[in-house]
Amino acid sequence: MFALNFYSEYYEDVLRNGRKSLTIRLGDKSNKYQAGTLVWVTIGARFARRMRLFTAIVDRVEVKTIDQLSPREVQKENPEFRTVEDLVNLLRRIYSEDVSVEDTVTVIHFSPVDEYSLPD
Repeated sequence: MFALNFYSEYYEDVLRNGRKSLTIRLGDKSNKYQAGTLVWVTIGARFARRMRLFTAIVDRVEVKTIDQLSPREVQKENPEFRTVEDLVNLLRRIYSEDVSVEDTVTVIHFSPVDEYSLPD
């Protein structure tokens, strides 16, 4: 089982209310995340305790450069973002690296999976 972890301060609200259905990760993660894979969506700091919010299925994985992202993809990453530069600034904060629009990213589209339990 893989996890898609998010920092609470940036994403907890939009994940809980269902307004986030994709994530943009720096680098090519296509070997790790593949369509049809079940993942836990978690929040928390890196190397710290995390909390699982829900299980999701990876719907689609795309590798492209930041400048190839559509405005819709940028906004789905964070509803407050309007430009690629907003995304670049966030990636710089998260990854503590210099990030440019020529860098490769992986766009991971996901959907929550509701759990069904049989009646007693």
